[in-house]
Order: sequence, then structure tokens, then C-alpha cells
Amino acid sequence: MTKNPTELLEGAYNLQDEQDNIAYYKDFAAHYDAGFADAMGYNIPNALAKVFHEIATEQDTPIADIGCGTGLAAQALGLPKDVIDGYDISTEMLDKARQKHLYRNLYNANLKQSLEAYPNNYGALISVGTFTLGHLGPNDLGNLLALLQTGGLVCITVSAVHFKAQGFAAFLDDLQRTGKITTPKIHTVPIYVDKAHDHAADKAHILSFRKA
Repeated sequence: MTKNPTELLEGAYNLQDEQDNIAYYKDFAAHYDAGFADAMGYNIPNALAKVFHEIATEQDTPIADIGCGTGLAAQALGLPKDVIDGYDISTEMLDKARQKHLYRNLYNANLKQSLEAYPNNYGALISVGTFTLGHLGPNDLGNLLALLQTGGLVCITVSAVHFKAQGFAAFLDDLQRTGKITTPKIHTVPIYVDKAHDHAADKAHILSFRKA
């Protein structure tokens, strides 16, 4: 696949279902780090790592990296691999992550389906670039809380456009009102830095809260 970085991004945004994701990332995996992340100035992994380290405690382990892709979030966190498990629907992306030796375990998982087969004792859940157009929505976030211990930390990025379009604010308000999570904090950050392209001004929200 020979596409420029913006075309790779647009293709990801246009995915419709799980099978689309599997097929698309089969080819995208080979280009993701250099052809997309580096070329576009992808800032979100580092931005999330900064927020995580500001609020996390020693008890917030082990960590589930949701939609881990090639491992950019784990790489930015810089933590020992024996405290992080990665989850992704793409075996090709997981193969790239495996080569970096960043994870304790890697799971080829459809995160829109039942999570009963996976550990449910995580102290933290992180995610970078997975809650965005063509990927996971607010209901999926609600389901993922089942992986966390009570008091577990959630620290994820959500595309600002996706956050508004999918009603994340109302969904989070409902989770808080029903006693499922603590009050969310929202940091708004640029998705890309130091590169000129059509998406250079795109923003994302970093959401952080705990499972109540």
C-alpha cells in the first residue's frame, strides 16, 4: 500500500465495522510508525503519557492498553513490560508491538464483544487513538470498565470531533450519576505537532477518571 500519511488517516476514519478495521490495519500496520505517526507528528501517545504519570499511583497496575496498535502508548509510558497488557483487533498491529518487547501479554481482541475471557483485575486502562471516527464509541468505553478493579484509573484519548458527535459528555455524565465512575477530568491537546498537513489543527480530549 503506497499512500501518503493523510490518506492513511482518512482511510482509518472511514472504517465502518470490525471487519473493515481488520482488513485495513492488515496493510496499515507496516506503515503505521514511520509512514503515519512520525510523518504526521502524532503527539497523542506522549500527551497521554504525561497526564498518566501526573495522576497515576503505584497501585494503578497492571495496565490494559486498549487498541494498543504497534505499541506507541506503552513506548511513551516507559514502564516495565511486566505491568502492561495490550489489546487490539489487528494481528498485524500486534505483531509490530510484539517486536518492541513492551508488553507482558498481547491479546487479539474484538473490543465490541464480550470481555469475559480476559483479565478483570487491571489497576488502569489506557487508550490512544482508538476512541475516534470509525473505531470505538462511548458504549464500548462503558463495557471496558469490566476489565478494571474498583478504583482503577481510566486515562484515554478521544478525538474532539468524535467526542461531540457520539455524545461522550452525556454518556460520562450518566456513568457518574449512576455511581459507576468518579468525576471525569478533561485535558484538550493537539493530536499532531510540528507538521503541516490537513489535520494539523485537530484536537483530542484526554479523559481521566476512576471506576467507582
